[in-house]
Amino acid sequence: MKGRAVAAFVTLVALAALSSSASAQVADLVDRSTLRVCADPANMPFTDEEGQGFENKIAELMASKLGLALDYTWFPQATGFYRMTLGAKRCDVVMGYVAGGDPVLNTNAYYRSAWVLIAKKDGDLAGIDTLEDPRLKGRRIGVIAGTPPGDLLTRNGLMPMARPYALVVDRRFESPAEAMIADIDSGEIDAGILWGPIGGYYAKKSEIPLSVVPLVKEKGDPALVYRITFGIRPGELNWKHQLNAFIKEEQGAINRILLDYGVPLLDGQNRPIEAAP
Repeated sequence: MKGRAVAAFVTLVALAALSSSASAQVADLVDRSTLRVCADPANMPFTDEEGQGFENKIAELMASKLGLALDYTWFPQATGFYRMTLGAKRCDVVMGYVAGGDPVLNTNAYYRSAWVLIAKKDGDLAGIDTLEDPRLKGRRIGVIAGTPPGDLLTRNGLMPMARPYALVVDRRFESPAEAMIADIDSGEIDAGILWGPIGGYYAKKSEIPLSVVPLVKEKGDPALVYRITFGIRPGELNWKHQLNAFIKEEQGAINRILLDYGVPLLDGQNRPIEAAP
């Protein structure tokens, strides 16, 4: 995930407040004649160079509503992403960033989602909504290595039978999420856990009906529900206000795009949003 420690973000804001007002104004003097988006060229269902991801579609909507031409700076979402994109001022917005993640300045959240448990709809694990469910004992559960659900699998005694899938791969050649879905379809594993937007998208593409259940009932840390924002450079408050206005005015259209891609959307009480106005 792209989130970092909230404390680091607070420190950045505090440091910005210590600078002179003139410096703060200069920081926000960025050419806004083009919507310059920082994105990964091979990261479906979020973005790709062909513009097929849901973040691509939201960027197109944003460009249209702001009356700007759309341009991308492509860079893999790995070490150095911020430094080579937003930090280098080669682009001005990352379309998906966890709220509280540093070193960016977050806009308001434009959706909430959660890690999901995926199983066959006609199987005996369909509809399970917590990793504490005793029916998961002794089952083969897929999990992306090094992600928050792994801690909860361990806490519930489910890790010995779990099957790990790689976290860091070259997405041009490998897709752990697609591999996990294929293994559920074939019966190689009984269920799998994926970040909601990824799991919902690939489960929707499966030829076998799959249940996709957000894990919103887990107790304690780590959290499995996240708010997703646009990420921009610290200090660019005018830009933040523009993007917040876009979110407020176009939330219905944004939701329709997300739901069309199978993204499990949640409201503020973690209840599913199943239709957009």
